[in-house]
Amino acid sequence: MKLITKSFIIILLSAITTHLNAQNPTPRKGKLYMYWGWNQSQYTKSDIRFHGTNYDFTIDNVIGRERQTPFDAKVYFNPATITIPQVNYRVGYFWSDHYDISFGVDHMKYVIKQDQIVKINGYLKQTGSRFDGNYTNQNIALTEDFLTFEHTDGLNYLNFEVNRYDKIGDLSKIKLKNVEINLTEGISVGAMLPKTNTKLLQNKRYDAYHFAGYGVGVKVGLNVTFGRYFFIQSDIKGGFINMPDIRTTEFTTDRAAQHFFFWQGNILFGGQIKI
Repeated sequence: MKLITKSFIIILLSAITTHLNAQNPTPRKGKLYMYWGWNQSQYTKSDIRFHGTNYDFTIDNVIGRERQTPFDAKVYFNPATITIPQVNYRVGYFWSDHYDISFGVDHMKYVIKQDQIVKINGYLKQTGSRFDGNYTNQNIALTEDFLTFEHTDGLNYLNFEVNRYDKIGDLSKIKLKNVEINLTEGISVGAMLPKTNTKLLQNKRYDAYHFAGYGVGVKVGLNVTFGRYFFIQSDIKGGFINMPDIRTTEFTTDRAAQHFFFWQGNILFGGQIKI
């Protein structure tokens, strides 16, 4: 998957630098499209605040990583398991030859790096653990008896996008008729619906869906359309996620909050029809 994503990024950058003027647009108005694909993601470090009845503390500059499923055709193409990897899916409508509006889900996964050393500020009291105390910019290891924290089913970004398409070339000169290349750019905004898997101190593991905040994003991509109905697309997408209301335990008073920037490299397969 990494090789595929890098290859499409190289193609995209080559297309941008060699085609400065868009060609006449292909008629798209009135078309409905759908796609499905996979993403690889990266995240900036973030401060995470945890607060509840007996504690209120923040851990600083926490490293979080993706958890993409290793490629296996039996997983990626099996209808019963296709949602296990990090995936993107979307449905959209062209209201003009250049523009569409769409709704989709970016299903990413986020896992804090276990046993990393971070700074902690705040307090814990009467938690029944060895971590009770007051903290001021002290080091602490994120061991499993202290905290496990991940959005692995997942870091779900439910979002609306507005995208622009410009034809930048076709392959008719090399005898591949009805194959065209389009540059696409877009912006997105939406809600975060993570299923956060957390075990904090002596509490039971908690794992449930909860609307936790919002996200915004921008993207640029390369779309290769084959004939009237099918296309392959690769996107570079980045944005900002803010989740001030993350559930962490079975007790409704226990919450966490974090925000960070994200990056995606996507490869997508789709179809379109006139309606």
